[in-house]
Amino acid sequence: MIDHNKLQSEGFSGKRKLLKLIQNRTITLAGNKHLKIYGTLACSSGKRMKIANRIFFANEKEAIAAGYRPCGHCMREQYVHWKKVHD
Repeated sequence: MIDHNKLQSEGFSGKRKLLKLIQNRTITLAGNKHLKIYGTLACSSGKRMKIANRIFFANEKEAIAAGYRPCGHCMREQYVHWKKVHD
């Protein structure tokens, strides 16, 4: 799990580091720390969130282990399954 705030505080080098992590597929998902929701990096909902709330995950397993749920927009299938299990 990688906090976007920590990368952001490094300035330009932090942005380059983030880009490399995404290109290397070290980061595949992003989440909202306060809402405990994770989704794809291309999610329109996720792109609107504040950087202060953004966190990155290597995979779904890591996000679920951290207590996050799938996004209902970009990960509809996973969200529906999660909803059935948690209702």
